[in-house]
Amino acid sequence: MNGASREALAAARERLDALTDNTSVDAAALADDLASVTALLDREVSLRRVLTDPAQSGESKAELAARLLSGQVSGEAVDLVSGLVRSRWSQSRDLVDSVEELANTADLTAAQRAGALDDVEDELFRFGRIVGSDQELRSALTSRTATATAKGELLRSLLGGKAQPVTERIIVRLVTQPRGRSLEAGIESLSKLAAERRDRAVAVVTSAVPLSDRQKQRLGAALAKLYGREMHLNLDVDPAVLGGISVRVGDEIINGTVAERLEEATRRMAG
Repeated sequence: MNGASREALAAARERLDALTDNTSVDAAALADDLASVTALLDREVSLRRVLTDPAQSGESKAELAARLLSGQVSGEAVDLVSGLVRSRWSQSRDLVDSVEELANTADLTAAQRAGALDDVEDELFRFGRIVGSDQELRSALTSRTATATAKGELLRSLLGGKAQPVTERIIVRLVTQPRGRSLEAGIESLSKLAAERRDRAVAVVTSAVPLSDRQKQRLGAALAKLYGREMHLNLDVDPAVLGGISVRVGDEIINGTVAERLEEATRRMAG
């Protein structure tokens, strides 16, 4: 997003944070309501165009949203969406993306309240690794011929009782309502959003053997010092790295593996 849309989303995030700071607000129920609004706006193209039409006043658009949603979702959800449509948007689709982000953030807030946010982050990472290594599963979850109901049932059979309820909910939403994204991109986006709940960055760490608790603590402290923020470590073991570790933070890769050093030496000799 850029320009007006980015500013509108930033304001909406602040409103959501202020709302969910009140523990009397059911963050998980709010997430469900916002997910329903996301599905409605994604399906009804003409509606979202009306709600983002710069020629219409913000108040008239907010009144329209309130009339449509009142009685269908909670008052908190109506207030959030009304605030969103009062803002200006660079593209109508940015409104849908923003409501979806707020839905996921509300669910992650529910996990944070329950002390389960770390588990959700780890489960998202592990699910991404499983999907990446199981082509048959990935095909079933991304099939254009399979119904959303069938995909949801498959996911619930895989995750039910084995993952946090929040993890199951947001993954089911991602798979059954992909909205043009790849499964991998959607999982990565959710992982980043989870990390941002506590102002942390995510470091994907690949090592030849599992790291000890002391090694994880030292690595986490070193990365926190380097990046100036707390770092959540997603750990992966790959014997192919031969030794050392590879760390990816966003698009940046810090590679200290034996395999990488051997490849670099080979390139130098060849040159």
